Amino acid sequence: MNRRTFIRDAAFAGAGLALAGRPSSMAREVSAERLADGWRTFEITTRVEVLQASATTRVWLPTPLPAAPYQKTLGDTYHAAGGRTVMIETDANEPDILAALWEEGNPAVLTLTSRVATTPYAVNLAEATVAPPPDMSPFARFLKPTKYIPTDGIVKKTSDEITKRTGTDLERARRIYEWIVENTFRDPKVRGCGVGDIRFMLEANNLGGKCADLNALFVGLARAAGIPARDVYGLRVAKSEHGLRSLGLSSDDATKAQHCRAEVYLTGYGWVPVDPADVRKVVLEEPPGNLAITDDKVARTRARLFGSWEMNWIAYNFAHDVTLPGSTHAALPYFMYPQAETDKGRIDSLDPENFRYTITVKEVVA
Repeated sequence: MNRRTFIRDAAFAGAGLALAGRPSSMAREVSAERLADGWRTFEITTRVEVLQASATTRVWLPTPLPAAPYQKTLGDTYHAAGGRTVMIETDANEPDILAALWEEGNPAVLTLTSRVATTPYAVNLAEATVAPPPDMSPFARFLKPTKYIPTDGIVKKTSDEITKRTGTDLERARRIYEWIVENTFRDPKVRGCGVGDIRFMLEANNLGGKCADLNALFVGLARAAGIPARDVYGLRVAKSEHGLRSLGLSSDDATKAQHCRAEVYLTGYGWVPVDPADVRKVVLEEPPGNLAITDDKVARTRARLFGSWEMNWIAYNFAHDVTLPGSTHAALPYFMYPQAETDKGRIDSLDPENFRYTITVKEVVA
């Protein structure tokens, strides 16, 4: 059974999540079809503990994208000791959310284990073989501005300067990709994965950031050029098979392995994977560090990451401006990290003193 048809219960009561009648432990199993050669299966376990729980404590976790050409979610198991849980599922373009609620000051501990299969993802850009869709309206949301990804003003001006407003979708998207690789840099001082405030980046002429900044810049510039594009938020789950230490895990600890990628919809090719941010990560972090843009490792990565992803990574969602169900606080720019709120407000998801979580990964070998 597909995850999205398993449960669609997201009722609300006032500002709180209506979880009455939901057990504190729930398992969702999907009939695992036989996976073709090239697929790998990973088991990802997230454990969250709110260290300063209050009379009412809420936690929200992103869950793996149910299905994509490169990913299949095979099942989830979750448990909230002393609390209640609900799996909130929407349409294919919005995030699935595991929400948990604790009342009466009960200790807030939530565990989610997901099993996900991935396969290498590449699009042949040598030949246009994908028939144009009869209706482009489903792509409209991937052309719209968001709070931090506007498509007017300096974003539109920069996009026009890069693309010259000429050429095919493929040619213009590649120009944007190459411009980002040439003109941005990875800034290790940025917290987490960054915010993705691209207007600020361009107006301040400060093109440093991390994956959620640099790939959001690609998405915004592409949308401003009239090309559908989207961020894809997720998590690294294994080492890189390309010998790039910076683009994979060195152990089973994925607690700080969140990573945002991007896709662009190109006429004749469909959704095409890109990741200019990881090119800049290779420049900064691959030994001995601060590699030249002409370095062989950088050049190979640059060529590969326009049109393909290494799937030592899983996707969560494409969503921006995410309102957490039951929350009384502002929408999130994106939903990639565990989130929590107590009676005192939202907890900083990057603050280990008040919000402790671990993410561990193991590969499942049949």
